[in-house]
Amino acid sequence: MSYCPSVWNYSRRPTREVVVGDPARGGVIIGGNHPVVKQSMLTCDTMDTAACVQQTLDLVAVGCQIVRITAPTVKDAANLENIVRELRARGCLVPIVADIHFKPEAAMEAVKWVEKVRINPGNYADSKKFAVKEYTDEAYAEELKRIEEKFTPLVLDAKRLGRALRIGTNHGSLSDRIMNRYGDSPLGMVESALEFARICRQHDFHNFVFSMKSSNPKVMIECYRLLAARLAQEGSDWNYPLHLGVTEAGEGEDGRIKSAIGIGSLLCDGIGDTIRVSLTEDSPREIAVCNDLLEQIPTLANSAFRIPHSAISWDPFHFERRESAEASLGDVRCGGEQLVRVVVTQATFDKVAPKISPKADVKPEGIYEDLNVLELDPMQPLAVEQINCDTQLVTVAEGVALPPITAFRLLAVRLHQLGRKNPILLKDCLGFSSTPLSPEVALLRASVNLGALLADGIGDAILVRNESGAGQSLRLAFNILQAAGCRSFKTDYVACPSCGRTLFNLQTVTARIKARTDHLKGVKIAIMGCIVNGPGEMADADFGYVGGAPGKINLYVGKECVQYHVPEDLAVDHLIGLIRSHGKWQEPAA
Repeated sequence: MSYCPSVWNYSRRPTREVVVGDPARGGVIIGGNHPVVKQSMLTCDTMDTAACVQQTLDLVAVGCQIVRITAPTVKDAANLENIVRELRARGCLVPIVADIHFKPEAAMEAVKWVEKVRINPGNYADSKKFAVKEYTDEAYAEELKRIEEKFTPLVLDAKRLGRALRIGTNHGSLSDRIMNRYGDSPLGMVESALEFARICRQHDFHNFVFSMKSSNPKVMIECYRLLAARLAQEGSDWNYPLHLGVTEAGEGEDGRIKSAIGIGSLLCDGIGDTIRVSLTEDSPREIAVCNDLLEQIPTLANSAFRIPHSAISWDPFHFERRESAEASLGDVRCGGEQLVRVVVTQATFDKVAPKISPKADVKPEGIYEDLNVLELDPMQPLAVEQINCDTQLVTVAEGVALPPITAFRLLAVRLHQLGRKNPILLKDCLGFSSTPLSPEVALLRASVNLGALLADGIGDAILVRNESGAGQSLRLAFNILQAAGCRSFKTDYVACPSCGRTLFNLQTVTARIKARTDHLKGVKIAIMGCIVNGPGEMADADFGYVGGAPGKINLYVGKECVQYHVPEDLAVDHLIGLIRSHGKWQEPAA
C-alpha cells in the first residue's frame, strides 16, 4: 500500500473539495488545490453566548478560518443559533463547527444552525466500557445496522441543508465493538471511520472530511498514513480531505514539538488539507503556531530536487526502529538497543558543560567534532569501500542539496541496499542560513525534521544546530526525543486543550500539577477536562486526573478509575498520594 504519491518528491495528495458554508459569503473550501485551512476551538461554556462570540472574533482576528464549538447537549446545540446569529449580525462570516460526541440528538439540533458538524464514531452511537466481548459476524452486522439507523438522519439533514461533516476518530474513544475486533490500533481507528463514511456514501453524500487524532505523534502519523492508503485502495472517488492534529499535545514547548512532529511530517509528505494545533493555552496562540508551521513546509519538503523512485526500507504503517550496530560515542554507546543519543557541537559543549552537574539528565552525550563521523552524500549510490564496518557512525554530508527528511531517508535506503547496519546521526539542518532562525521557527524545523525521521524508525543519535542558544539546543534535542517516544528524561504530560466541556480550569490545574510532579522522571500523567477522551486517550498514562462533575475530579491508575468525585481543592493532593502508593514518588531535589 502507498500512503502518498512519493516519499521523495513532494506532491500534495489529490483530494476532492469539501465546502464549509457559502464561499461567496465567508465560507471555506477544504481540499483540492486550496491552501491548508487553519482551525481552532472555543474554550468557554457554549451557553455563554457573549463569551462564545467574543472568543470567535478573537480567533478570526488572528487568522482562524474555521471555529469549533462543543455541543454536549441538545440545549447547547440549540444555543448555537444565538451564537451564529450574533456573529453574522456583527459581520463575522467564519464557518462554525459543532463538536458532537455522545448525543446524536444534539447533532440533529446543531446541524440546523452551523456549517459543519464533527462527530466521533467511537461514541456517537457506540459505547465504551472497556468490555471484552466476542462478536460473531452476525452480531457485528447487527451493530452496524444500529449505527446506520442513528447516523443516517444526520447525513440526510446535512445533505439537505448543504452542511459539511467531519468523521473524527480519536485514539482514546474507540468503541468496545471496534476494540474487540481490531484492538486499540491504527487499523481500528481507520475501520471505525470508514464504517461511517460508507453510510454517507450510501446516500450520495460526499461533503465530509476525516481526522485520525492521537496524543502520541507516532500513532497519529501511522493512523493518517494507513487511512490515506486505505482510501486509495477503496477507489479514486474516496479522495476525501484530511484534517490533521495531535490531540492533548499539552502546552508550551512540549505541545509545539508534539504537534510539529505529527502535523509537520505528514504535511511534508503531501498529506493534510486542514489543521488544528491543540494547546493547553489560550486558543489564539494555536493559530500563531499553525502559521509558523505552514510557512516552514515549502522549505522542509523536497519539491526542488527530483529523486528517482526507490523502494523504502521501513514499514510506514508499523513503527519499528531501524536495525543498526552499536557504536561508541566516548562514554556512551549508540545504535542497537541503546537509547537515541544527543550529540552537540564543540562550541555548544564549551558553553553548557560548566553549568551541568554530573547527575543531570540533560547533558551532551557526544561531541560532533570528536566522533569521527563519516559524512556521506546519499544523492550518489554508495560503494562498499566507502564504509569500513557496520560500527562506523554515519551522517549526511554538509551542503547536500536536499531537505533533511529526504536526505536521511535516502541515506537509510542506500545503507540498506549495501546490507549495512551503520548507526545514523540525524541533523536538524544540513547548512545554515545567513540569518539566524527565531527560537520559535528553529523549534518547529528541528521537531519536523528529526521527529519525522524518528517516527520512521531512522536515527540512533541526533544533533540540533539551528537553535542558536547552546542550552536551548541541548534541551530541545531531549524534548524532541521525549515527544517522539524515544526517551523519557522527565515527567510526561498528556493535557487536553480547554473547551466548553471542560469541568475545571485546565491551564491553572495543569500548572499546579506540574509544579508538584515535574521532577518525576519516567512518570506519565494525563490531565483531562472531561470524560470524552479521558479513560481511552490516557490509557497508556500511569495516572490520570479527569473532570468527572463540576468541582469533582476522578483519579485513574491506567484505565481504571480508583477515586471518584474527589473535591477539586483536594484532588492534586490525592493524585500525589496515588503516585506514592504505587511506588512512583520521589522527593524533589533541593
